[in-house]
Amino acid sequence: MTAAAQGRPKQGTAPSGGSEPHEVGSVGALSIQLGCIADDFTGASDLANNLVRAGMRVVQTIGVPTGPLGADVDAVVVALKSRTVAPAEAVSQSLAALQWLQAQGAKQIYFKYCSTFDSTPQGNIGPVTEALMDALGTDFTIATPAFPDNKRTVFKGYLFAGDVLLSESGMQNHPLTPMTDANLVRVMQAQTRRTVGLIDHNVVARGEAAIRTRMDELRAQGVGVAIVDAVSNDDLLRMGPAFKGMPLVTAGSGVAIGLPANFGLAPSSQAGQLPPAGGWQAVVCGSCSLATLAQVAHFRSTGCPAFGVDPLRLAAGDDVVAEALAWAAPLLPAGPVLVYSSTDSQTIQTVQGQLGVTEAGAMVEHALATIARGLVQRGVRQLVVAGGETSGACVQALGVTQMQIGPQIDPGVPWCHAVSDAAPEGLHLTLKSGNFGTEDFFIKAFTALSAGAPT
Repeated sequence: MTAAAQGRPKQGTAPSGGSEPHEVGSVGALSIQLGCIADDFTGASDLANNLVRAGMRVVQTIGVPTGPLGADVDAVVVALKSRTVAPAEAVSQSLAALQWLQAQGAKQIYFKYCSTFDSTPQGNIGPVTEALMDALGTDFTIATPAFPDNKRTVFKGYLFAGDVLLSESGMQNHPLTPMTDANLVRVMQAQTRRTVGLIDHNVVARGEAAIRTRMDELRAQGVGVAIVDAVSNDDLLRMGPAFKGMPLVTAGSGVAIGLPANFGLAPSSQAGQLPPAGGWQAVVCGSCSLATLAQVAHFRSTGCPAFGVDPLRLAAGDDVVAEALAWAAPLLPAGPVLVYSSTDSQTIQTVQGQLGVTEAGAMVEHALATIARGLVQRGVRQLVVAGGETSGACVQALGVTQMQIGPQIDPGVPWCHAVSDAAPEGLHLTLKSGNFGTEDFFIKAFTALSAGAPT
């Protein structure tokens, strides 16, 4: 494809040392208000984004840090890659994150999972929730993946994606965590030995006192986990004060909009400031969600160059990574490039049939992560990564250990700033969940960053 400039956002200049890194420094151990554990990297950014918008200064770590944070922030989100690992491993990682967060003085713990609640009958949402409850010595918590800004709502315990039940939204065909039941009480009950109950919309609509009363009633009945309805941001804001003082909250990112006020914080533009952006621009995309497939198609329709990574060629041993980097190098100065493996379900099934589900996913993730690192080594300093598993692989390949959270691009997706061994002067990075973002997200992201403000 040609490197046509049609539809391109303003391109940055090649890096020559860049602006000074704007990362947290080592100033000794500090106490944080909210300690968060996220089960994937894009989900961590999604949560951090909502906390920043509500006034919290937030750092996202990649994995569990090995020492004190040393950052003057209000909240820390520990990003794990635990959504699709074995339940025992997910529990082990989550407990390690909890221990570190407690050592930082976290006053409340937030276990964050996807707004599509995607998991398997064995976990990992239920087992991790139970392990955290046991470690914190609490007999009750809530669970709600509701995120109305991204059209994820819960009504009578059923999870909706837009106007349809989750089980009819395309998530029933997810290659790793297919969701064939939208009833969250049933889904959660299959994963936990504790009794699962419901706080329905009639209660939530009456506000904090009614929610607290219902929680007390459920606890008295022996319920350990309560699914909570929410169909609007107003519902989430009503929940916030009701959850004040709870040792553990489990949710998608939506509930986060109502928690910072419990710590005396209010929205502030200062919470999400990042350094000025520079360098080349690129997108690395591994998600096969319908939303991401539409974003790939839109990017290509603008005339911007795109390189498709063929999983069948990877499986055959072709050096697709080298081809992609050689293709991208001369195009980068003209504007953003896209490298993607997003493809249709039939091709995915063919590759999975040849290699196995886990092996096929790992193969593609490794290739895209290697390409992402190669692009940064060639001067990319504004990088969009689409897909949860892909994001995890890419930040690990880049050697990123923590990210400062900046302004929102679309609901659930912020720009971040990180220092990497591949970019010691720093780079701007956004990790996009496959299901998030408008059709023009890739172009919009770079335009917003060059303008220095959120859309």
